[in-house]
Amino acid sequence: MDNRVVVITGATGVLGKLAAQTFAARGDSLVLLSRDQAEVDSLARDLNLPSERILARGVDLLDAPTLRAAAEAVAAQFGGVHILIHLVGGWTGGKTILETSVDDFAFMFNQHAWTTVHLFQAFTPLLASGGRVIVVSSPLANAPVAKMSAYAAAKSAQETLVLTLAEELRENSVTANVIQVKSIDVKGTGKGTSPKEIVAAMEYLCSEEAAKVTGARLPIFR
Repeated sequence: MDNRVVVITGATGVLGKLAAQTFAARGDSLVLLSRDQAEVDSLARDLNLPSERILARGVDLLDAPTLRAAAEAVAAQFGGVHILIHLVGGWTGGKTILETSVDDFAFMFNQHAWTTVHLFQAFTPLLASGGRVIVVSSPLANAPVAKMSAYAAAKSAQETLVLTLAEELRENSVTANVIQVKSIDVKGTGKGTSPKEIVAAMEYLCSEEAAKVTGARLPIFR
């Protein structure tokens, strides 16, 4: 796909910034979404792209009407979307199911499941034929362990949404896939998966070679 439009949520995080830099360097146009408008504006300035190639919006993905307004702005500026990368998340754990509060369960489902629902409902109508959807998740989604119930259940729900979307958009040649990592090695300690490795997996899933890869969980961990 040429002249691609890439939407990145959680764009101001370490992984989001690297993804933005990588796809910008490939010549893609970017839609950067993050909760803090000042931070996402700063990222947009650092990328130094022509104004017609970038749109930065401070938006809470739990606010469905505001997210739909952002999607309308994207449609007005770019006409459509080719790649949708969802990187918003969070973690809480270390407690048994009995010890985990309802608020903790709600927080996890908001961060992982509900942000995904709102994002898909707002942006998948804009996806062009051959488009790509990518979510970063955890192997705990399908192999849970003790004292991680809220996180694992929310990630499982998120992955179910992605795999269902893959089936619903299959006839449009749109792929939807999950990249699974145990942890992100932000500090370069050698433990976990590095941001560069994750973004490289994103690049593969957005390549022509991966045009038939859909509904997959791609494990990037040992």
